Amino acid sequence: MLEARVSRVVLACLLLGVVVAWSGSPPAEAQGGLALDLELVADGFVSPVVLTSPPDPTGRRFIVDQVGVIYILTPDGTLLDEPFLDLRPRFFPLGLETDWLQWRDVFDERGLLGLAFHPNFHENGRFYVYYSTPLREGAPRDWDHTARISEFKVSIDDPNVADLDTERIILEIDEPQFNHNAGDLAFGPDGYLYIPLGDGGAAGDYEIGHVAMGNAQDTTSLLGSILRIDVDRGWPGYAIPPDNPFVNGPGRPEVWAWGFRNPFRISFDTVPPHHLFVADAGQDRWEEVSLVSRPGNYGWPIKEGTHWFDPLDVSWTSERGPVFGGDGQPLIDPVVEYPNVADHFPGVAEGGVGTVIVGAQMYRGRAIPELYGKLVVADWSRSWARPAGVLLVAHPRPGWSERWRQEGIVGEWGGPWAYEEVMELDDFILSLGRDADGELYVLTKTEMGPRGETGKVYKIVPRR
Repeated sequence: MLEARVSRVVLACLLLGVVVAWSGSPPAEAQGGLALDLELVADGFVSPVVLTSPPDPTGRRFIVDQVGVIYILTPDGTLLDEPFLDLRPRFFPLGLETDWLQWRDVFDERGLLGLAFHPNFHENGRFYVYYSTPLREGAPRDWDHTARISEFKVSIDDPNVADLDTERIILEIDEPQFNHNAGDLAFGPDGYLYIPLGDGGAAGDYEIGHVAMGNAQDTTSLLGSILRIDVDRGWPGYAIPPDNPFVNGPGRPEVWAWGFRNPFRISFDTVPPHHLFVADAGQDRWEEVSLVSRPGNYGWPIKEGTHWFDPLDVSWTSERGPVFGGDGQPLIDPVVEYPNVADHFPGVAEGGVGTVIVGAQMYRGRAIPELYGKLVVADWSRSWARPAGVLLVAHPRPGWSERWRQEGIVGEWGGPWAYEEVMELDDFILSLGRDADGELYVLTKTEMGPRGETGKVYKIVPRR
């Protein structure tokens, strides 16, 4: 999840002892031109990373806690005591130390990270999760863990409880490091399941388990990509959509788009043509949102945002560099980028916004008319050591959707969209959520790591 920058930036922060426990407090007031506020709807979680609603008439909101549990929030605001799904017995406890890093109790990106309901969930009761497991048999012994995407079904006896015995493993991916897992899941308007995967971890796409060009540029690897698969065919696994770019090679046929570092959260616009927005965590200088409505090469690690990147010097980016990847495909720039604070790395991206992007959702609800058609973006915090999450709103360029349909991303776009900071919280932000009505939520906590019960869920509402 939160793209731990495994570099001297974080290590220096931890060695200096600046990571402390912070008590929770209400979020600060909105700062920008939009009059927004937050309304607490649920709390008592450890690390809430997903809020979503199924395609059924119940009005339920499902909340995923990274530690392995999914809860149901009813339409009247009641958080049910019995979990919908509890996967904790099926993967290792988070926060364990390893030989590679000795501060996992402070921070961990593994866990239960994604949830998506089948488009026909109301009829078939099928849903899909992404979670971390110990290394499977046959995985490289010096790697960290295996990521698993599984299908479950709702219990026949209780629609608010999943049947653990119905697990069908769809796909497993070995991960060389503990971080950059991405892990979100979403069904597209085409009925296919989209799976974002990080580059494998560490920093710069340049460590054990990473190829020389970077995993994100290697289309024969699933890492650093967004996969697109058909879970309704190819039993017991999945089938490949016939228009995937590598259905006939040379890359992996599951790959839909590539060149991502840690595409932690993805979201489809609910308005046609249902563009896919990808919040991709940067290294030390630039955070970005990509519009991924077509297959292609989205740049990492050749580029960080709209800037060229050197994996051997993560503090450096340039305004000039190659415009094509090694595969001959043009490098596709993001539609939103903002500078990283990098507050433990003097001189880098001074005047930045936050430390890592954790979500981007196009607002299509009715409660805040002035927000309609704007992209809400969330950042973890202004500081690695202090909970100070930031909400931004990006303003799409006029005619952006029609131009995208006609021209694609290749060509002159006039640069990324303008954005404004609208709110700073007294919590770390973990993710953004969306309910069946298109209203948005902010998922937060005050502890860095997977511990305590400081996790909260807020609804974005108009300021009264």
